[in-house]
Amino acid sequence: MAEKKIPIAIAYGDGIGPEIMEAALLILQAATTNLEFHKVEIGEKVYLKGHPTGIEPATWNTIRHAKAFLKAPITTPQGGGFKSLNVTIRTTLGLYANVRPCVSYAPFVQTKHPQMDVVIVRENEEDLYAGIEYRQSADVCSSLKIISRPGTEKIVRYAFEYARHNGRKKVTCFTKDNIMKLSDGLFHKVYEEIAAEYPDIQNEHWIVDIGAAKLADTPEVFDVIVLPNLYGDILSDIAAQISGSVGLAGSANIGDKGAMFEAIHGSAPRRAGQNVANPSGLILASVLMLLHIDEVEAAERIHNAWLRTIEMGIHTYDIFKDKISKEKVGTKQFAEAVVKNLGEKPNTLQAVRYHKAAHKLASLHSEKMTSVQRELVGIDVFINWKGDAETFQKKLNSSDFSPLALHMISNRGVRIWPQGHPETFCIDQWRCRFLHKEKNKTATPHEVLQIIELLVNTGHDVIKTENLYMFDGVAGFSSAQG
Repeated sequence: MAEKKIPIAIAYGDGIGPEIMEAALLILQAATTNLEFHKVEIGEKVYLKGHPTGIEPATWNTIRHAKAFLKAPITTPQGGGFKSLNVTIRTTLGLYANVRPCVSYAPFVQTKHPQMDVVIVRENEEDLYAGIEYRQSADVCSSLKIISRPGTEKIVRYAFEYARHNGRKKVTCFTKDNIMKLSDGLFHKVYEEIAAEYPDIQNEHWIVDIGAAKLADTPEVFDVIVLPNLYGDILSDIAAQISGSVGLAGSANIGDKGAMFEAIHGSAPRRAGQNVANPSGLILASVLMLLHIDEVEAAERIHNAWLRTIEMGIHTYDIFKDKISKEKVGTKQFAEAVVKNLGEKPNTLQAVRYHKAAHKLASLHSEKMTSVQRELVGIDVFINWKGDAETFQKKLNSSDFSPLALHMISNRGVRIWPQGHPETFCIDQWRCRFLHKEKNKTATPHEVLQIIELLVNTGHDVIKTENLYMFDGVAGFSSAQG
C-alpha cells in the first residue's frame, strides 16, 4: 500500500511569484516524492474580484487542511482599503513566530560581513501590525500599538527554544523601552523573566536604535535576535541585505496549528516574466518547510545542493559579480542547476546536517492568567480643538468636573497645562486628563461617564477616551513630557 503523501498548499502569487514558485517546485519534486501540492489563488487577482483581504473564504479550508503553506510573494493593490494578506494569514492562523535566518555566503556572494549567521525571531501578530488605526481629526491619525504578555511570552520562549534546539549560544532582545516604557517595557520585562529559565543560553538586551546600528556594523556579535513585530520586519530585511542579498532569504511563519513559508522579498512586478528573478528565497523557505514537516533528508539534500550551486558561481543577475561569479543564469536555469547538484555537498561553504525532530518545538502557549488588582482612577479625553492653548485651557477650567478635576492638558504627549511652555507646537488633538480631586482616591465608571457628558454638553468635540487604571498600585498610563 502506497504511503499517504503530505498535503502542501501552494500559492503562485503575483509578479515574479509564479516563476520562482515553478523553480522551487521543480527542486522539491526532484528531491522528494512524499509531497502532494494543492494550489490556491490569493493576491492581486482575488483583491480585484472584490475580496478586500485578497483571499476567498473557501481557500481557508485548503490551507487549514494542509500540513504547510508555501507562498510566493503577492501584490496588494494601492488604495481602496485593501488589507495586507500576509498580516491577515499570520493573524488568522495564529502564526505568531516569524523566523528569518540571515547568513553570509562569502566569498561566493559579496558581503562586508563574511562571518554573519544571525536568526531574526520576530513577533508576528501584535504591535502596530494589528492595524488598529483611526483618523481622529482633519490633521491627526493614530495607530494603536498592542503588546501583550501572552503574545510576548510565546515569541520569547520560542526564541530560546529555537536557540537550544539549534545549538545557538545567545538570544538578544531589541526594544525601545526607554521611550515606550509600558508597551516595549512589558516586552523587555517578559524577556528577562523567560531568559532566567534558560541558564544555558546567554542573554542580553539592546535599545533597538543602537542595536540596529550594531547589527549593521558588526552582525557577527549576534546569534538569535527576538523583537516586536515592526522592528523585526525592518531589521530582518536589513540583516538579509547586509548578509548578501534580500533575494537569498527565506522565512518561516510558525503557529501551534499551522505554518506558512515564504521568501522575505516582494513580488517585484517590474521583473515579472523575464526569467531573471532569484528563486533562492523561496527555495530556502521550502527547506524550512521540509524541516517543519519532518522531511529532513530532502531538506538537507536541497540545502546542500543550493550551497554547492552558489559556490560554483552559478548566479542570477542580482548577486552576479565579475571575478566572483562564473555564470549568469535565469530563474529556471538556476533551479535546474540545483536539481543537477542534488546529492552533492559544498566544498568550501559549511555543509548543513539536519536531525529529525531537532527543530520541532512544542506549543509554547501559556495558560497562566495575570492576577492584579486594577483600580479606575480617572480618564484621558482627547478633544478636537482648532485654537490656541491658552484659550483652550481657560475654556476647560471654567467647568466644574467634581468629584474629578482637570489634572493636565497635553498635545502630542507634551504638557501644555499646567506649567506649559509657549514655544511648544500644537496640533488639533488635545489630551485632557481628569483625576479625582482627592489624592489617591479612585473614580467610579459613572463619574468617568459624567466627564464625557459634561464635555459634550459644553460644546467640546470628544474624539477618543482612555480609562486610567492603577495595577497593584502602579500607574498603567504614561505621563506627559515637559
